[in-house]
Amino acid sequence: MDAVFRALADASRRRLLDSLNARNGQTLRELCAGLDMTRQSVSKHLAVLEAAELVTSVRRGREKLHHLNAAPITAIADRWISRYDRQRAEALADLRTALEASPVESPTFVYTTYIDTTPERLWAALTEPAFTRRYWGGVALQSDWQVGSPVLWQDAPGEELRDLGQRVLVAEPHRRLSYSWHGFQPEHAEHFGWSAAELAARLGERRSRVTFEIEPHGAAVRLTVIHDDFSPGSEMHRAISGQLDGSGGWPELLAGLKTLLETGQPLPEPTRAG
Repeated sequence: MDAVFRALADASRRRLLDSLNARNGQTLRELCAGLDMTRQSVSKHLAVLEAAELVTSVRRGREKLHHLNAAPITAIADRWISRYDRQRAEALADLRTALEASPVESPTFVYTTYIDTTPERLWAALTEPAFTRRYWGGVALQSDWQVGSPVLWQDAPGEELRDLGQRVLVAEPHRRLSYSWHGFQPEHAEHFGWSAAELAARLGERRSRVTFEIEPHGAAVRLTVIHDDFSPGSEMHRAISGQLDGSGGWPELLAGLKTLLETGQPLPEPTRAG
């Protein structure tokens, strides 16, 4: 965490983070155009932010896109903010965002974590039902992981497989996996207390896409999760980011994956307030 606080102590680096917060996934050229800094200065500040894991970069063709990484900030919250207090803090942050926000483009969620495992074991944890059931809240994901094949959900052992419309988009074993994401289901309305009209509005969102990029990192593995192609102002983006009440989203799920691979035991169930 020392590296995180040192990175945040510089006003220019905070401006870079603010720029990425306003529009995630920018190239170096785009970041330079939006800030009164030379290309060399921006590059140096980005190197510090990447070393602190506050920014992660993803190659798309010949371009290198820079994204905010939520993992270090999540770790700080886990250390000093209780789950009950975090819900109150998030409620205040959501209110401020709603009051201050202007219309935005399609949001993107990017999360990078480092896991003491191998690419082969991580691939198995992402694709084998016996693995996913242990950290995905009891859900087993089943597919032959061929491009175009469905990704089926089994909510509990012995239950019927559910096809939520997810399809495999990319499958490069031990390197890259991508599939389309499901839409909201009727049980989400009950869980979050939505009316029929609110659920209907959320069902109108377009399907998003999640991508897992696996890279060796010394004796460990660097896992980058990119969830994108949301509708502007997407409620699903808030859900997978862990911003909806009662939803830990990708940060909680990936913490469970990391814990399982490194200790052999799933993350303990959180104690819910009330």
